[in-house]
Amino acid sequence: MRQKYLGEKGLIGLIAFLSAFVPLSTDLYLPALPGMAKYFGVTSDLANLTLILFFVFFAGGTLFWGPLSDKYGRRPILLIGLSIYSLAGFLCAGSEDIYQLILFRILQAIGGSGAFAVATAMIKDVYDSKNREAILALVQSMVLISPMVAPVLGALLLRFTSWRGVFLILGGIGLLALAGSIALQETIEKRYTGTMRQAWGRLEVVARNPGFATLLMIFSLLSVSSMAFIAASSYIYINGFSLSEQAYSYYFAFNAIGMITGPMIYLRMSRRFSRRSIIKACFTIILASGLLIALLGNLQPMIFALVLLPATVMASCVRTPGANLMLQQQEDDTGSASALMSCFGIFMGSVGMTIISLPWSNTIQVLGAMNIVTGATCLALWLMLSNKPFIKQIPETRAKAD
Repeated sequence: MRQKYLGEKGLIGLIAFLSAFVPLSTDLYLPALPGMAKYFGVTSDLANLTLILFFVFFAGGTLFWGPLSDKYGRRPILLIGLSIYSLAGFLCAGSEDIYQLILFRILQAIGGSGAFAVATAMIKDVYDSKNREAILALVQSMVLISPMVAPVLGALLLRFTSWRGVFLILGGIGLLALAGSIALQETIEKRYTGTMRQAWGRLEVVARNPGFATLLMIFSLLSVSSMAFIAASSYIYINGFSLSEQAYSYYFAFNAIGMITGPMIYLRMSRRFSRRSIIKACFTIILASGLLIALLGNLQPMIFALVLLPATVMASCVRTPGANLMLQQQEDDTGSASALMSCFGIFMGSVGMTIISLPWSNTIQVLGAMNIVTGATCLALWLMLSNKPFIKQIPETRAKAD
């Protein structure tokens, strides 16, 4: 649908901005966590609930808003969700104790999940299957810049303001997204006509679609190992390799660059190879990278970064065709499908973060094992199930050999 006020570039920018709400809402204030705990006089575990519960309610919130966007439209959900998010950001800044802050962070998660839930659905609303992968790749590359920039920006902000100022910035970010959503023209053409309860019931209908459920299981597993690295990265580089915080940021940025280039690499590869063969190669490389991490990762920080990079790039690369294939399985109920994709991705990521946070004697070897298991499991499931008749395939843009 043509966007009178935003235009096509403005629409893509808005979708990318909405898709980045998770890293913006978490990574931007991570440097302020120790100061917040000290200010309120609480333990770090209690302060960390502002992060953990944000993820929990954000994941659950996507399941609440996604089906509603199929019934009422994407724009109303954006306006309501972003209004809640912005208000909660300002309330967080004015919190008088840690419990108020936790409560307002939960409210912020619920509002932000509305924006995140409909972002991917809007891509399917507007673009057909052949053009969708290019837009998904572009949006994902733009989104992946956030984890690299947000912590650095958060640390920079703390030089000029307190943790309260960081939350004021988050409230302002919500208002900026709200302004873009006001300019948005509705993207969904056919709305669900049942009741609200029936709309939420569509989640079960989508989840029981064997094609969608199979692909959701395969591609959500990738978040286990990728989020495990993000959770353990500072401990590996700072505690394990005895690097400074500044040196750690360089290594993390090196890894983040790999995340950003992954979708663009997929687009280049798709000009010569079939979608199926690219996905198969990505899973194989993740497995091989995990083996190298387990064998060589403990030697030096640079060696660890280099053997981890292939897994990082390939996990990012395979998300573009994965998301497109999942969306292809549903003719309708796109909001519900997008919500399930978001929720399961976040949930599996939290599983990976929990596993890697256990008191292992060698975190690097555990991370290597997680990549081996993830790559091998995804590869086996893909080879066994991807050609089944219940999975709708997307025609290749040109003839390609497997």
